[in-house]
Amino acid sequence: MIKNDLFLKALKGESVERPPVWMMRQAGRYLPDFMKLKEKYDFFTRCRTPELATEITVMPIKQVGPDAAILFSDILVVPQAMNIEVEMKPGVGPWLPNPVDTAKKVDQVIVPDVNEELGYVFDAIKLTKQELNDEVPLIGFAGSPWTILCYCVQGQGSKTFDKAKRFCFMEPIAAHTLLQKITDTTIAYLKEKVKAGVDAVQLFDSWGGLLEPKDYQEFSWKYMQQIIDALKDEVPVIAYGKGCWFALKEMSQSGAAALGVDWTCEARNARYLSGGQITLQGNFDPARLYSKPIEIKYMVNDMIKAFGKDRYIANLGHGILPDIPVDNAKAFVDAVKEYRG
Repeated sequence: MIKNDLFLKALKGESVERPPVWMMRQAGRYLPDFMKLKEKYDFFTRCRTPELATEITVMPIKQVGPDAAILFSDILVVPQAMNIEVEMKPGVGPWLPNPVDTAKKVDQVIVPDVNEELGYVFDAIKLTKQELNDEVPLIGFAGSPWTILCYCVQGQGSKTFDKAKRFCFMEPIAAHTLLQKITDTTIAYLKEKVKAGVDAVQLFDSWGGLLEPKDYQEFSWKYMQQIIDALKDEVPVIAYGKGCWFALKEMSQSGAAALGVDWTCEARNARYLSGGQITLQGNFDPARLYSKPIEIKYMVNDMIKAFGKDRYIANLGHGILPDIPVDNAKAFVDAVKEYRG
């Protein structure tokens, strides 16, 4: 039994004394100890070495104290496993030298044996579970098929992912073929993560908000729904779509245990749009962690009051920024832990 099960209780909709708290990207670049490892090992070496992934995953639990751990990895290990070359370039971020931008290239993309190609992730989960010793739950994650397609077609990060959208609208058959291959791989991948020991999974649809609502349903949500359907009876699923407030009603009827909300959607609107019966997660503006710790505390209190303490998981509205002081991240976590309604 997990000693601190607040996070799992909130996912089940059970009443809690205070909301649980964790932060997206908490296992990462704002921690000085992480930066020391970054100087020694390149990005994908850290992802592929179970001992390093475990060390990084557990780091914030010891140093910042959230109520759940999230495995250190990356959404782009999935396309790597699918025969798509992915690099992490310093100062650039994700870099795919051969974008999958034609129907012919889509045909060359494989649905892999996940145990063969991604076994290092499952090894990292088993090792992390040992290291955590049932203190807090462990979250596994994957990118949404649409978000993965964005990188595969664009070849790098983008504010608009115009090439990815153009591909979907000009080559819809090839786009849907690629999305289905990513979906099938993701389902197999997450199922193995559950077997390895994760207590919940989160789907990150970081670029869903770039699509208009009708296109979101066609190119993103229906694939997210396939993944939720395949996993919801095995593990609680959190669906997070940045900028996807317009889809909260459909998301709330999906079988997901919780929905992530970004900072552009007020708590009352998120509750209203999602029907008020599902656990919501979010939605502190990551840039607000630049504020003074005392201000962070007041803002966190206001956030919890707005969402209510039950059916709620305190989190950021997106990943923590790299230059946030550790003391400020701790102030955020501590403010939730000290909340007494």
